[in-house]
Formats: sequence, structure tokens, C-alpha cells
Amino acid sequence: MVQAVWSATVCADHPVPVIRRLYSDASSGILFAQAGKIEIDDIGLPHGVILCPVAKSSGEVTLYPGSRLAGIRFHPATAYGVLGQHYEGMTRLAPTDDHRHALYPLYQRLSDCDDTHRHLELLSNWAEVHLVLRQLVPSALQSALQALAIADSPALPDTSLPRGQRQIERLFRQWLDMTPKQYQRILRVRNAASFLLLHPDARLAEVALQFGFSDQAHMCREFRSLANTTPGRV
Repeated sequence: MVQAVWSATVCADHPVPVIRRLYSDASSGILFAQAGKIEIDDIGLPHGVILCPVAKSSGEVTLYPGSRLAGIRFHPATAYGVLGQHYEGMTRLAPTDDHRHALYPLYQRLSDCDDTHRHLELLSNWAEVHLVLRQLVPSALQSALQALAIADSPALPDTSLPRGQRQIERLFRQWLDMTPKQYQRILRVRNAASFLLLHPDARLAEVALQFGFSDQAHMCREFRSLANTTPGRV
């Protein structure tokens, strides 16, 4: 259900903001903005519990000196089962709407503590107690996600979905807020970007073929569309 719990802090005396790229992963999560100025794609976040949209394209987070935040990142489709809906943008949860998961008591405990390791412990403990899916991810959708991921090969197939294409497309739209093809494109770009970060001297034409792009130009177009950058810059 959870791919990561995380915590980040920028010291108050840090001379400049810290800027990091957030690559799209077809997932969503919950962010706890506790202190300082935080921006995602130049839009300031309010303090509180922030419910995140499904990441369909890459963005940029700017953490100013004195900022502190933490979060939970779900696997694809899981957030819909936990939260029961998708969000168009970063959405602050009102304390009066925190009925099911006790997110604001967790937010308060995180805010009262400035130790990163303690944050991770609090987030993990909360997940073990509160993450009961409203409904299980359908088995047909799980099979489709696994078919598109293919753990033993970097190249993603174009046609490897289980039977019942229309049913799978409906499930993707309901649980991931996207089509199977869009999900596949996001995975392909993310996997290629991860490879390039580890192998900066790799030949781009070879990387393009390795990860299922038709050619280097196709890979560049997909990176610009989904990652807002180019393979060369990565």
C-alpha cells in the first residue's frame, strides 16, 4: 500500500532555498506541511494536511530556509482506495473533514517534534493502524499494473494487458485517473530518468531503445511532455 514515508527539513540558517525535481510516478500521497515556506511549481502550500493529486507530470518543490514537511507516498491506485476520491491539485484537508484517518492528530505530533527519525516512526505507526482500504484494488487492475511494470526488463510492452480491455480502461480511470497508455508512458519516462541519473554517460540513443521508445527523438518528446525536461539535462 505504501511505497515510502519521508521527512524533510531545511535549516533556518540555510543561505538559499532548496529546489528538487519531483518526477511523475502515477501515484499520490499525503503531505504534512508543518513550518516555513513551501512551494510546488511556484504555488505556495498552506500549513496543514495536504492531499496530493495523482502525479501525471513532473514538478518542482522549493523548500525555503526553516521549512519542515513530511509525507506518505502510496503505490499507484492505492490512494483512491484509502481516500475514496482523486484531487485536481494540492488540496488542504479541513480539520472538520478529518473523520476517518486521524490525520490532524498525526500532523500535530509531527509538528511538535523536529527529529526526522521520529517523524518516520510516527508515519509508519500511523500507517499500520489506520490504513484499511475502503475496498481492495481489483485483481484485474493489479494484474494490469504488474503486466505494465515488468520487473525483469526495462522495456515496457505496448500490448500486454489482461483480457477485457474496456474493463481495464474503466478501472484505470476510476482508480488512477488516467488511461493504461498514459500510465505506461509515465512508467517508461520514470524508469529511463532513474537509469540516466545512475548512468550519466550512457548513450541516449541506446537508452531510448532499452526503455521501449521508438527512437531518441521520441524519448526527448516524452521527457518534455511528462518530465518538463530533456534526457540530456537529466
